Amino acid sequence: MIYDIKLRVYYEYEHPIDLGRQVVRVVPQKLARDQRLITSRLEISPSPVERRDALDFFGNTLTELGFDCFSTELELNLRARVERRGGAGGLDLSPPRPALLQELEHETRLDALSPLHFLGNSPRVRLSSLFQRFGEDHTAHCATVLECVEALGQALHQEMEFLPGATEVDTAPEVAFEERRGVCQDFSHIMIASLRSMGIPAGYVSGFLRTLPPPGQPRLEGADAMHAWVRAWCGADLGWVDYDPTNAMRAGRDHVEVAVGRDYADVSPLRGVTRSSGQGSTGHSVDMIELTES
Repeated sequence: MIYDIKLRVYYEYEHPIDLGRQVVRVVPQKLARDQRLITSRLEISPSPVERRDALDFFGNTLTELGFDCFSTELELNLRARVERRGGAGGLDLSPPRPALLQELEHETRLDALSPLHFLGNSPRVRLSSLFQRFGEDHTAHCATVLECVEALGQALHQEMEFLPGATEVDTAPEVAFEERRGVCQDFSHIMIASLRSMGIPAGYVSGFLRTLPPPGQPRLEGADAMHAWVRAWCGADLGWVDYDPTNAMRAGRDHVEVAVGRDYADVSPLRGVTRSSGQGSTGHSVDMIELTES
């Protein structure tokens, strides 16, 4: 499947900004396992005085921006064409959970794909007995690690209410879990915390999700979404598996990967500092158009 993706992110400030530095992560992965970036262009308005494109530790494309002064608006526009191959499914080659824990004891790799980076606490996710109990209660019947991942994701989908606006970007997973509502970021952070508390390495994936209109309704431009899901380590034979707890499904051909990290703090679309006064607002729109089957 080939997609044309358009992303617009905008910030509006009450007063002009006189200084700012930002790190942007919105460009899809160049060569993920089932994904190929064909072309991309990221435009920033107003133009920064400094710009550097690079890769971070986990292989995500980042753009560093520096501003000495700009108006009350900042806008980012991404145009990308991505080929998404493969999809969910395949044989379950994952071991039972006790065998995975033994396997991890002998893991020595420290490269970006090492599961060791995704086992402990991270900026937005903390291991806890609360999440361990939730995970254990819903996976006691599971024979393999992959079954644990899928059972936990389905349990979250059943018990949590997807409710835009119910949480903020900095809402702790414990708060969203207690209220049993949130958005894809909350679903993913709770699932990551539960898996790690059970000893299963798990990371956070940001990206785009194609959405389909109801039958008989026209497709609306900008109706697609930035999204988040989970990447879980299912043993050396199976490797990393992506699961979308918000939709209770393995991530497939409608999921386009942008960045992977330990949690949202590692992959936030825009992060940095600005010097100004007054209030500000932000928003974004995504358009993801299917071009052809591949």
